[in-house]
Amino acid sequence: MTGLKLDSSKNLLLFTGRAYPELAAEVAVDLGVAPVPTSAYEFANGEIFVRFEESVRGCDAFVLQSHTSPINTWVMEQLLMVDALKRASAKRITVVMPFYPYARQDKKHRGREPISARLIADLFKTAGADRLMTVDLHTAQIQGFFDGPVDHLFALPLLADYVQQQWGDRDLVVVSPDAGRVRVAERWTDRLGCGLAIIHKRRDPNVPNEVKVGEVVGEVRGQTCILVDDMIDTGGTITKAAELLFDNGAADVIVTATHGVLSGPATDRLKNSRISEIVTTNTLPIEDSKRFDKLTVLSIAPLIARAVREVFEDGSVTSLFDGAA
Repeated sequence: MTGLKLDSSKNLLLFTGRAYPELAAEVAVDLGVAPVPTSAYEFANGEIFVRFEESVRGCDAFVLQSHTSPINTWVMEQLLMVDALKRASAKRITVVMPFYPYARQDKKHRGREPISARLIADLFKTAGADRLMTVDLHTAQIQGFFDGPVDHLFALPLLADYVQQQWGDRDLVVVSPDAGRVRVAERWTDRLGCGLAIIHKRRDPNVPNEVKVGEVVGEVRGQTCILVDDMIDTGGTITKAAELLFDNGAADVIVTATHGVLSGPATDRLKNSRISEIVTTNTLPIEDSKRFDKLTVLSIAPLIARAVREVFEDGSVTSLFDGAA
């Protein structure tokens, strides 16, 4: 992307953890800056050490970390980076987490459970973060867990424009894989100008990463179905949903998801399914062993870079999505 060069008289510094430096490098190129040199390593017992190799006093700091596996290591590393910046007198610290960790644990489903998404927000606030920036939260209410500004970015324009370009000549219907994604699916229908269907499903609260698919609400027969979700973890939910759509007469199924977690059997399940294409972004690194012919990965870096520029220049992050939904 061009046109993102920043005023060199101001002091924006971009920092990256070790989880996914390639994404930070893309963002840095779009911004016309270089990530601050950082020393980070583990002691023999697994404790993490972090030190920045140049002065950060008075800077506007943006700390980017993708919370991939091992997720707890990278959360801790980013917390330590924020603490180091606070103690080194950074003027403002913005935590950039394209994939918000522990977002699925945003409420108590049963007694004696944690609300882990709130804990993550509290940890970063305590460490010294002034602001959070993230992409496609699992549930929007997580924004309220952090005591400060939260920039909630949306990958919908990026994903929907790609789908329109590749599949726009088909009879499309957007499908929400569950009731929780209906509002997002409605935004997709507004952008693509097509119909909406919903899959009713039930989960067993005692069995993680498993879903019991119910029935399709809406007309999908003869249609190309666009299944929209925020993440693909083990791939079980999305492949079962696709099979249900085919059982109900769908002509084709395309899957879009912002976060390609792709844990365990996900790659094999998706590769061997009847789904024609899976479209995701690079909020998380997807190693070569997890890539396959039907997988398309779009870069989220230009969106993050634009949001960083708006925050740095006291602009409007909301303006990035005006007319997007």
